[in-house]
Formats: sequence, structure tokens, C-alpha cells
Amino acid sequence: MNAEILKRIRVERYIFGILMALVMVFTAELSGESEIIFPEICALTIGAWVSEQQPWMTNKRRIFFLMSAAALFGVIITRYVHLPLFFQVCLCFGFTGFILTLCKTNFVPIISACILPVYLGTKSWIYPISVTVMALIIIFAQWLMEKYHYRPVNNFVPCEFDIKFQIKKWSKLLTVFGLIALIPFKTHQIYFLAPPLIVMFTELSNPHSPARKKPHYIVGLMTFGAFTGCFLRYLLNIYLGLPLYLCTALACMILFYALDKIKIYFPPAGAILLIPMILDQKLLFIFPAEVFIGALVLSLASILLFKERKDV
Repeated sequence: MNAEILKRIRVERYIFGILMALVMVFTAELSGESEIIFPEICALTIGAWVSEQQPWMTNKRRIFFLMSAAALFGVIITRYVHLPLFFQVCLCFGFTGFILTLCKTNFVPIISACILPVYLGTKSWIYPISVTVMALIIIFAQWLMEKYHYRPVNNFVPCEFDIKFQIKKWSKLLTVFGLIALIPFKTHQIYFLAPPLIVMFTELSNPHSPARKKPHYIVGLMTFGAFTGCFLRYLLNIYLGLPLYLCTALACMILFYALDKIKIYFPPAGAILLIPMILDQKLLFIFPAEVFIGALVLSLASILLFKERKDV
């Protein structure tokens, strides 16, 4: 397959990803149900559609089960667990670590799916239903792309499974995250640890992650995504009064162009891009700075504190 055909196929995958985000936000605006907007959908399209090789070791059944379970657990925590936000988030983080270990996969976007409703105080069952439906669309579209050779077939290889190591790993992740989170949660500045940044932290804590080789690019990409989303939301939606779905489509176009240029398809950047579409407008001016500081601290912590495993 020559380079021209590969480029055309890649552009078509970008278009599918933009349309997915556009339809999601359009449906939310049309129905008046903001819970339908799920920022992680952009991350999933980057990983499952846009990227040549899916960055997670998972299969379609696991994507469906894990996304649905994580979204449902997040809403259950918000509705029925009356603890301070810090402990609710830690419960969600611990739960996602448990089910990822149980399913022998590194499909970390579920962390954001679980924690986001807690951050937003979402109690509506529409959120997990929406996430489940969108996961099905992602899976079905990926299957079609593989069938008609728009992207390589994803072959699932289970992660190395060592129960003692996994318990140690997730205990350390939770402890480090908890210590870093104390000040932001105490001061009610939780978006220093926006859910996609927690996904980024978990991904970079893996010593074998390709993203660890260019942490400055990752910090820059997350900041760029946050700034792009905030700028377009404010300019087009708030200032000019244009529909939110147009902001979303243009934001995705800009991010996908940037990803194509730097050749780093880091899914959490897609999720951080769409967070501004659901934020209170007062937060739009400080969100990019919060993301930059949070990404810098979390990336340093993940690289310095999580080293190559040494087998005894």
C-alpha cells in the first residue's frame, strides 16, 4: 500500500473521530442532557481509530465491559457514598485498578470514565448509558475499519499478570496520587488533577510506556489540548454564541492536525481537549494553567518514582 493511500486512509479516520465527537455534543445540546458529553470519547477515537496501533492491550469485549463498569461505578459513588470528594476519587481509582488487574489489561481510559462523574457530581443514570452506547459505537466502527483494511487488526495479548506485583503497583499508585492530591482537594482546585491527567499519570508510571521517552512533549500536548478547548469554547460558544458542537469539531480538527505533525498519538490529550466543553465558564481562564502545572508534577512523579521492575 503506497504512502498516498495510507495518508488518505488516515485522514478518513480523523474525519470519523471528529464526527463522533460532533454527534455526541450535538445530541447533548439537542436533548439538553449534558451528561451525554463524555470527553474520554476523543481519547478512545485516537487510540481505537486514529492511531495505527492501538496503545492498549485489550479487546473489544473488554472495552465494552470496562467502560460500562467504570462509568456505572462512578455514578454509584456519587449517588450513594457520602464521603469527602478526596475519598470518593480514591475509591474510584482503586476500583479501576482492581478491574484492570482482573481483566489483565492496561486499558487506563476507564480511570477518567469512573472519576469524571464524581468530579462533576453527576447522579444521572444517563451518564453510564451514554458511555455504554458510545463504547459500542467505538467497538463497531473499529471492527468495520479492521474488516475493510482502514486500520490494522488489533490482536489482544493479555498483560503480564503477577497478583503480588499488581497489588504493590496499584497501592503505590494510589498512595502517590493521594499525597499529590491532598493540596488541590483541600483548596478545592481539583482540576490541577483533571481526570485525563490521572490517566496520563497512570500511563507514564509504566516503565515500558513509549510516552515516557518524551515527557516534555506529553506535558506540552496536554497543555495545548486544554488551551485549545478553552479558547474555542470561550471565543466561539460564549463570545460569538455559536453551537458547542462546532467548537468541539474545530477543536478536534486542530488537535488531530497537531498529533499528525508530531506523530505522538497520546489519547489523554483528546480527553483533556473536551473537558472545557463541560466546565463552568469561570474556570476556562485558569484551566490551561492548571493542566500545565498538574501535568508537570504528575509526569515528574511518575518518572521519578516508578522505575523498571527488578525481579528478585
